[in-house]
Amino acid sequence: MSKISKAFENGKAFIPFITCGDPDLETTAKVVREAVKNGADLIEIGIPFSDPTAEGPVIQGANIRALAGGVTTDKVFDLVKDLRRDVEIPLVFMTYANVVFSYGAERFMSKCRETGIDGIILPDLPFEERDEFLPVCREYGIDLISLIAPTSESRVAMIAKEAEGFIYLVSSLGVTGERREITTDIAKIVSVIRENTSIPCAVGFGISTPEQARKMAALSDGAIVGSAIIRILEKYGRDAAEHVGEFVREMKEGVGG
Repeated sequence: MSKISKAFENGKAFIPFITCGDPDLETTAKVVREAVKNGADLIEIGIPFSDPTAEGPVIQGANIRALAGGVTTDKVFDLVKDLRRDVEIPLVFMTYANVVFSYGAERFMSKCRETGIDGIILPDLPFEERDEFLPVCREYGIDLISLIAPTSESRVAMIAKEAEGFIYLVSSLGVTGERREITTDIAKIVSVIRENTSIPCAVGFGISTPEQARKMAALSDGAIVGSAIIRILEKYGRDAAEHVGEFVREMKEGVGG
């Protein structure tokens, strides 16, 4: 069984997303540790990329700041290695296929295993093309996490049957970012997922308040939050860790985990 399943063993999971190196790697390390201390069940670590197509302006800004600060994939791996000295919860990378290609897929997945990464999310990788990465992911024991979007419709069952780790259920059309209201029929999509797999699913894109987190977690197995956390980092910079910790605690209480 995947290590990622541990994130869903203690009630509903709260999953923060953090762009690595925004504003710097030292702050990222502090923020991750504060998030863990305050109840995060799994953390998505974003490897910055110059053209993050699925991201809205908030996370795009974080990518630009991290790259301008000199963050590289190797430095991200070094950070994960350091985190793994005391962080035991599952960690997954969120990045883009080009990052893995340019690093070398075999080398990348080998480093994932070596440093303690449990899974990877590639939002620009169509489900039909996942075989480009799946064999090497399996060779090194890294879960290739699938996304299901509101437009997936007839493909939901097919994607769910092949899913690993957990399913990232995209709440809304468009790019990442906070939304006042989530109008997608999440319950209907989750129902199809449940019919086809026992792997947990968590809802992301647009969640920024404990209320929204509670609603989404009630319909699924957890909630994922990125942009709202990046806004805190943008506001407080190197002093953000404590503020992110408070936010994570509120959100974890919100999901009712």
